[in-house]
Amino acid sequence: MSGFDKVVTSYEAALEGLSDNMTVVAGGFGLCGIPEGLIAQIKKVGVTGLTIVSNNCGVDGFGLGILLEDRQVKKMISSYVGENALFEKQLLDGELEVELTPQGTLAEKLRAGGAGIPAFYTATGYGTPVGEGKEVKEFNGRPYILEESIVGDFAIVKAWKADRYGNCVYRHTAQNFNPMAATAGKITVVEVEEIVEPGELEPSQIHTPGIFVNRVIKGTFEKRIERRVTAKKEA
Repeated sequence: MSGFDKVVTSYEAALEGLSDNMTVVAGGFGLCGIPEGLIAQIKKVGVTGLTIVSNNCGVDGFGLGILLEDRQVKKMISSYVGENALFEKQLLDGELEVELTPQGTLAEKLRAGGAGIPAFYTATGYGTPVGEGKEVKEFNGRPYILEESIVGDFAIVKAWKADRYGNCVYRHTAQNFNPMAATAGKITVVEVEEIVEPGELEPSQIHTPGIFVNRVIKGTFEKRIERRVTAKKEA
């Protein structure tokens, strides 16, 4: 295989270079499309003082929630945090800093970071606590606040398939924040269900080009359901 081969065979190699006080961007939405094995490796390594950028912080005992158990997370930048009791306790006890960000703004912060755009104006959050202390500018008579983009030291992403060059395809709703997260890391690591050979993926179907990806690892996934809702069977 050529020097473009980005596949690693161990989680130690996948997260080589991760250290205390780094910023980690994590793809996923709730428990859908999360890089389970990479999160477990972060817990195993034991790094602390992390700033985690993700839509949410998993649930108690699963997903990013396991990083709260040993107080590895210093700050969360998220848009939704309502499914984790330990998260709530650490926030109320002053042990965890939380920067709540509107969901669309968070997505754009990551997309802009990956595109090399340092900041952008958005109307979302103007006149609310989200906009406090931020620069305001009017466009066509409407006020907008300035939001800074985000680039993490690491980005951890879950994809359905990837080839050895790092080209990625996501499956259905597991796409969510993963494409934006993949572009927003100085080092991007993708955990996948299947690794295929170059040329096997239809070019028009690739969601994340390999130019954004540094490492690829094949994982196994529990794919836990965050909130199971079923209908009663009629007689």
